[in-house]
Amino acid sequence: MTKQYEIKEVTLEDIAQLQKISRQTFTETFGAYNTEEDLAEFLDDAYDTKKLQSEIENPDSEFFFLLVENEVAGYLKVNEKSAQTEKVADNALEVERIYLKNDFQHQGLGLVLIKLAEKIARQKNKTNMWLGVWEKNFNAQKFYKKDGFERVSQHSFVVGDDPQTDYILVKKL
Repeated sequence: MTKQYEIKEVTLEDIAQLQKISRQTFTETFGAYNTEEDLAEFLDDAYDTKKLQSEIENPDSEFFFLLVENEVAGYLKVNEKSAQTEKVADNALEVERIYLKNDFQHQGLGLVLIKLAEKIARQKNKTNMWLGVWEKNFNAQKFYKKDGFERVSQHSFVVGDDPQTDYILVKKL
């Protein structure tokens, strides 16, 4: 059963909170699979304050917090146009980041976030939605397949000095 939740668009005032949940959820999800050095390098680069600020200010990117009882339980980042990390499909919205804290997983909240992304894509008249998922994250792959995503390719996702493989999944809308 899905808990009561609230969606809040992330603004510059939320940057410290965004940085905190970004670092926490990435570490919870992937920390055990990476060296401390590679993880630290990735976290310092990907979630640098100035980098997050420029991402929030980019009109082609949007961040959203998922709040449960006023606690940030997870977040979503979507990109369109030039903000997309690569060109995967025509007229597409990219789901670049979708993360939940461990304590909030398996409660239907991931579905809330992916459906929010789909709603945004449909409002923007997109015909495709896409994302990358780590080749060894089987639970996420199963979740996305159940929601209608199909694997179309793969790319390298570098954590520190470690190139890893992400599968590229697309959902036609």
